[in-house]
Amino acid sequence: MELTQVVGGNVQRLRSAAGISLADLAAAADISKTTLHGIEQGQGNPTLSTLWALATALRVPLGDLLDRPAVAVEVVRAADDRPEVLGEAVSARLLHRLRARGTVEIYDIEVAQARQDSRAHAAGVQECLVLTSGGLTTGPADAPVELDAGDSVRFDAARPHLYQGRTGADRAVLVMVYPEPGE
Repeated sequence: MELTQVVGGNVQRLRSAAGISLADLAAAADISKTTLHGIEQGQGNPTLSTLWALATALRVPLGDLLDRPAVAVEVVRAADDRPEVLGEAVSARLLHRLRARGTVEIYDIEVAQARQDSRAHAAGVQECLVLTSGGLTTGPADAPVELDAGDSVRFDAARPHLYQGRTGADRAVLVMVYPEPGE
């Protein structure tokens, strides 16, 4: 997806979420409605100053306009090439980025070979799981994924989801991210 399409989709999504009309956002950013419409359609080529004006009017960081939309389910395999930094004693490989304002809970879990179906959690709740040993089937009930040791998955837990161990020795670290109440 090209940057102009990413920006256009983000501006339109953020404007709608804020309940701001196209005309009101254009006025607040001091640009024409035609220019804003073109940007939202992914047809414009906005300057940095225009993007800053839109971000300011929307009261969001500039990065919210530039960042690609998150995918509903993101699986990272142990062998995937991911950003990595090396230190004297610790090496770190980025698996997932979760935007978090609210509460973060971290669990060490064991998963039996029986299937556990989990109901949808509240809107905005995300789960991120890193499989430390064994094999696991997990994720949205309508699109589960199979993980092996070292793989990870991030998904929207506001959808029905499932857990099922595959080896009898299945352990993972589960990170649950809850939004601030009212968000």
